[in-house]
Amino acid sequence: MPQQSTPAPAKQPAAQAIKVPRIHFISGFPRAGTTLLGAILKQNPRFHAGMTSPVGDMVSALIAEMSGKNDFSVFIEEPQRMAVLRSVFWSYYSIYPNLEVAFDTGRIWCSKMPMLASLFPNAKVIACVREMPWVLDSVERMVRKHPLTASKIFHFNPNGTVYSRTESLIDVAGMVGFSYQATKDAYYGEYAPGRLMLLTYESLTSNPQRAIEAVYQFVGEPLFKHDFDNIQYDEPEFDSRLGLPGLHKVQPKVTATKRESVLPPDLFNRFVKDSFWLDPATNIRKIPII
Repeated sequence: MPQQSTPAPAKQPAAQAIKVPRIHFISGFPRAGTTLLGAILKQNPRFHAGMTSPVGDMVSALIAEMSGKNDFSVFIEEPQRMAVLRSVFWSYYSIYPNLEVAFDTGRIWCSKMPMLASLFPNAKVIACVREMPWVLDSVERMVRKHPLTASKIFHFNPNGTVYSRTESLIDVAGMVGFSYQATKDAYYGEYAPGRLMLLTYESLTSNPQRAIEAVYQFVGEPLFKHDFDNIQYDEPEFDSRLGLPGLHKVQPKVTATKRESVLPPDLFNRFVKDSFWLDPATNIRKIPII
């Protein structure tokens, strides 16, 4: 009998390569326009942007697990660390079809300038800043807007005063204190030139067209016509879990509003001189400030 030939195994489909977008970062102070900037940029169909993403915490956890904390870290070489950390960004954003540019938002990024320079040498960091008394005023205003809830920002403690809440915020590990020190770290650091730009809340809200044009120029992307009268962004589930509904809700029209502070005068005046970027003498790295 003729010997039957064994059929050739079916070809397995080749693994689909992950499309790698260009990565940039939005960082800086809370209540200083980071979410607003993300909401504006996401109007561009080539971009992805939004509020703080989980990527920063994921990267921090991996760095810790690849350190001497883990006995098996002796088997992890520097190129492997870099490949693992890069893959977090690329994998996270791989689900967005046709994505060309990802702006990842996180207060942590200003404290990670050396790491970002190693992982993404061409990446830019836009740090959103706002005069410090008004950052604290904005948080306190949100708290007073929801007097029947307790917020995770203050460890769900329902008690306290504007003074105790402010002290908690400006603590070195507090929401405002950490971001303030991280931004100064980046601003004065050797990795800032060519990589860091400061975008003031006052500029973004009073002249959004000029501010966004400066961002596009800084990251080297062609301009896109944005609609500053029709901004859409909200994260109701996240904000409810945080205990501050509406914290990340962006108003449809970009406007600069004048108002009286809810902070007591002594507390407000305590932070008036902390807006370091307002003094040109501090800009030793020649950072663009818009």
